Amino acid sequence: MAESTDRPEPAVSQVTPHPPLAQPIATVAPRPAGAAGLALATRVLAELLAWLQARIGRLGGPNATPLVLPYPRHHCRWLGGALALGLLLGQPAAGWALSDAQQLVVESWRLVNQSYVDPQRFEAVNWRRLRQKAMEKSIQSSEDAYAAIEAMLAPLGDPYTRLLRPADFASLKANTEGTVSGVGLQLGLRPQASDQGGEAAIVVIAPLEESPADQAGIVSGSDLLRVDGVLTSDLGLEGTAARLRGPAGSRVLVQLRLANGKEREVELERREVAIKPVRERLLERDGHRLGYVRISQFSEPVPSQLREALGGFERSGVEGVILDLRNNSGGLVAAGLASADDLLDGQPIVATVGRDGLESPQQASPGSLYSGPMVTLVNGGTASASEILAGALQDDGRSPLLGERTFGKGLIQTLIGLGNGSGLAVTVARYATPSGRDIQNQGIEPDQRLAGPEPLDPGGSNDAWLECAATSLVARLEASSKAQPAPAMQP
Repeated sequence: MAESTDRPEPAVSQVTPHPPLAQPIATVAPRPAGAAGLALATRVLAELLAWLQARIGRLGGPNATPLVLPYPRHHCRWLGGALALGLLLGQPAAGWALSDAQQLVVESWRLVNQSYVDPQRFEAVNWRRLRQKAMEKSIQSSEDAYAAIEAMLAPLGDPYTRLLRPADFASLKANTEGTVSGVGLQLGLRPQASDQGGEAAIVVIAPLEESPADQAGIVSGSDLLRVDGVLTSDLGLEGTAARLRGPAGSRVLVQLRLANGKEREVELERREVAIKPVRERLLERDGHRLGYVRISQFSEPVPSQLREALGGFERSGVEGVILDLRNNSGGLVAAGLASADDLLDGQPIVATVGRDGLESPQQASPGSLYSGPMVTLVNGGTASASEILAGALQDDGRSPLLGERTFGKGLIQTLIGLGNGSGLAVTVARYATPSGRDIQNQGIEPDQRLAGPEPLDPGGSNDAWLECAATSLVARLEASSKAQPAPAMQP
């Protein structure tokens, strides 16, 4: 995503259009009746009201008994419970059609009910009762509906199955499509020393190239103190990122503390920023030409951008490639699978396990765009779709992993749009690496751990981990060269 977070965003497997809203669940359309039928209905209603009047004193208070509507003894079968309840409240039965806000709650429950990966969890949380409790609340507006949906989803205990309000849903879709409206700052957390309060500071990882932040000269490593006068320590990482996003043409005031301790205030104009999730360059180390490619997230442009980068490496005669997946919190699973397909030759990529418990293995196509030596950098921000790629490279013996243990998110979500611009992210599958490892809450241990402190700006000029990766790759190249038999001498 454009602004880094301290917890990875969920992997998104697809964006589906909003299905038709649920039909009203308590509408009764009685068949026409003549004068005799109307008289009969009037008598039935009179009996019902007399019965209620006789028992009304027992409906309230601590010793109240449940209200049970008796079925009329007459042959007036069309007068069902819903119509009787409508008459009781002095409303026609059609008044029980759901409002748009109520339909939003019912439809969200239905979508989760039919696609959530662990239906057994529904029994543990009494899922149907949760819907009933949600509908018992006053739901007059979209905000009421959002609160009801969030309360309904919370007992599932799955932070990745969640409601996305319209602004968040639009932002997430834009990120996966490769664009965002904002100032172009990638943010992270940096722990503070105990004499500074011990709380993590929000820090600029890097400005996106040609973004408003880049053109204003904001540099990596700057602490972001305030956004429009509000302390970032109060906003938190997610809140700060949300404050920086906004409509193109609007302005935002940011206050920063530079690495030398000086403070700077700058006003930035938001605009549509094209995110380039794949960045590459050539490295020269000890007489070897290496290719460096960093994937910051898996969005729609990634597969084509990666192929372009690998093609450029081939034309430049690189001997080995460093793949950097640090702080890649995931994104579109399809983009991650396509990237793995370009680096693996007919080898397994991942096995997904759906709600039916059946495994669906994914296999790379025969052949690959790049088959030479490579190493891969990972860290605690490597998650979800990027862990799928890293796990496949490691399990298939294609590339060693260097860095730190990955985050450990072995769940896949689908992103579903709702009718009012909001959306749902729903966990629909688990995944395992080719060797069968379930990495949820465990992560992937790298083949070689790298010493801290971890570089703040991956791929930057002071990236010690990148130097370690280059050294490791050069050593592999030279070891491979020595293992090759010497060419035969001509007589």
